Amino acid sequence: MKEAHRTAVVVMRAATTLGFLTTLVLAALAGLFTTGDVDLLAWHSTFATLLAVLVLIQLGDSVALWRGGARLRWPLGANALVVVMVVVQMGLGDSRILSGHMPLGMAICAAEAVLAHWSFGLRTARRTTAARGEAVSARGEAV
Repeated sequence: MKEAHRTAVVVMRAATTLGFLTTLVLAALAGLFTTGDVDLLAWHSTFATLLAVLVLIQLGDSVALWRGGARLRWPLGANALVVVMVVVQMGLGDSRILSGHMPLGMAICAAEAVLAHWSFGLRTARRTTAARGEAVSARGEAV
């Protein structure tokens, strides 16, 4: 696997982990809402908006991973798919079409779990003497 820029890796790890945790909170809120605590619907909506922001961050960061040193293409497609899923999910929820909303929510949770797991396997580029702007000989020694 090619190495990626450290900032892009840290952002991806944070965004996917928070995205996964947000999907778990959304599932808990949905469960409590369906048992009769209707006040939690507003919180569910707020966390859905947070998830939308997080998946957009993931998408932008996957562009950085693709264009950067890692040259990873599949995360860009996977994150684009998750963005589409979240948009459709929010539309289904607003329309109260729970027969599609709930299974799609589980699929988004699974996708976020897979992306979070993958992000912790990314290697970051090592900081070298040349990266700090110092002159380096052909053998890699500082001059």
